[in-house]
Amino acid sequence: MLRSAKQLEGFAIGATDGPIGKVKDFYFDDESWVIRYLVADTTKWLGGRDVLISLYSLGQVDWTGETLPVTVTKEQVRNSPGIDSNLPVSRQYERSYLGYYGYPYYWGGGGLWGQGFYPASIPMGMGLDPYDRHQGYLRAPTSRNSDKDNDPHLRSCNAVQGHHLVATDGEIGHVQGFLLDDATWSIRYLIVDTSNWWMGHQVLVSPEWIESVNWTRSTVTVNLRREQVKDAPPYDASQPFGRDSEGALYRHYSRNGYWRDPPARAA
Repeated sequence: MLRSAKQLEGFAIGATDGPIGKVKDFYFDDESWVIRYLVADTTKWLGGRDVLISLYSLGQVDWTGETLPVTVTKEQVRNSPGIDSNLPVSRQYERSYLGYYGYPYYWGGGGLWGQGFYPASIPMGMGLDPYDRHQGYLRAPTSRNSDKDNDPHLRSCNAVQGHHLVATDGEIGHVQGFLLDDATWSIRYLIVDTSNWWMGHQVLVSPEWIESVNWTRSTVTVNLRREQVKDAPPYDASQPFGRDSEGALYRHYSRNGYWRDPPARAA
């Protein structure tokens, strides 16, 4: 099912032995556009320190009670590597973080989560034992001293909101939000506000159609024409958006739906 990232902000986060805080933001992998971590606001617990929580820790989400349980203890979270939520995160930091919890690397391989497990599907107890016991689940890493290790790979959803969307023939609006697949945690669509262009409405654009992102200039370039976007089915957050609506959107753009592709390409 598709969920708005904004809808999840403010959800309570509960460790195995008590509350941690509330969802403040999400970090996504800018290579595959999949949510990898949530940022917890711990103002009432750790004095406001932002804490990164891997989705590998995520239990069954209580959508009605607006609660995200995680399979780690408060002490583990307290002693986890620190994070500056105002900055992008490097692969080097992720190695340290995933090593601390004993979680598999998600990069490499052909699937949304590499060759590893999806969030909430890790065998019971995994992540609580020493890191080296789980080498069978890990991808062979690139050189630990490579420049790629220092490249930022994780981006804040909140920081990307407001980025200008640029079509092949000019600007078409700005990123207003994200729709997430709550099974794989992939970003299925960018919610684009076109009101500053032609007094338009909100439309959806798939990350599959993104050609490039300029993080410095805050622009997202898509392989679409402005007229295509203008005539796209409008998105209304108050209305259900299911597979029929997705099908209409993909037909409008003359694209094959991601649900028809093999899992490795669905990213």
